[in-house]
Amino acid sequence: MTAESQQPGQEGAIRPATARHTGRMALRGCLVACGLLALSACADPKPTDPEALAEYEEAHDPYESLNRKMYGLTTTVDKYTTRPVAKAYVWAVPRPVRQAFGNMIQTMNEPVVFFNDVGAGKPRRAGDSFARWVINMTAGLGGFIDVAKYAGFPHHDNDAGLTLATWGISSGPYLFLPMMGPSSLRDGIGYGLDQGLSPWNYVPRGYGLVTFNWAYNMLGIINGRADHLNDLDQLQRDALDPYATIRSAYQQQRKALADSIKNDHRATVPAWYN
Repeated sequence: MTAESQQPGQEGAIRPATARHTGRMALRGCLVACGLLALSACADPKPTDPEALAEYEEAHDPYESLNRKMYGLTTTVDKYTTRPVAKAYVWAVPRPVRQAFGNMIQTMNEPVVFFNDVGAGKPRRAGDSFARWVINMTAGLGGFIDVAKYAGFPHHDNDAGLTLATWGISSGPYLFLPMMGPSSLRDGIGYGLDQGLSPWNYVPRGYGLVTFNWAYNMLGIINGRADHLNDLDQLQRDALDPYATIRSAYQQQRKALADSIKNDHRATVPAWYN
């Protein structure tokens, strides 16, 4: 995250720097959206027959040639950078500490989940997300301990791509984004929207906040990669076509998550409140 430099104590410079940073974030989101929309212009039309439509959705990859090149580039870079760092991280950091870092990262993302729960029209889920953030940021010591889970508020996933899915927007063509992994037209646009929803992208310069933001994002990448070291190694070793396996797993997972949000019709208040 970039912003204009500011020394501690220069409070008058905070507002302009934040405004410029916000503008750049919005511009990047627009550029991502425009680029993905341009890619979708030449996508194949959807069939209308239900069976044909199901097969189409399962293997919708009109840019497979380009996607495979991006997959190859990403795996090569990962092999020599992220994976070795993640292995060293697993070796050096005990599992309970890594779990605490994972809890903190999850808690920091709860505002994004909350806003998307609201956007999906799910007040009970939004209430759970808000309760998780408040409980873990206080009783959970800044999110390092997932106290909310034991208080009856387990974590649930949501993001702008899933929110758009609940609005009836189709996923569009499958995309493998370099250094980011599997996505789609809808989820790529959703990623740009999520960056705008994250309050941590609006912290001003000074007081170590930007340093924290960079550290938080880098830790999220390394911790996430460490969580999947064995899974990805096994996939690369055993799958006949790792690219196709990842594509299928991603599409099935996203569909299942979107369906779970749509079908969540719980009452607005928890049962224990009544």
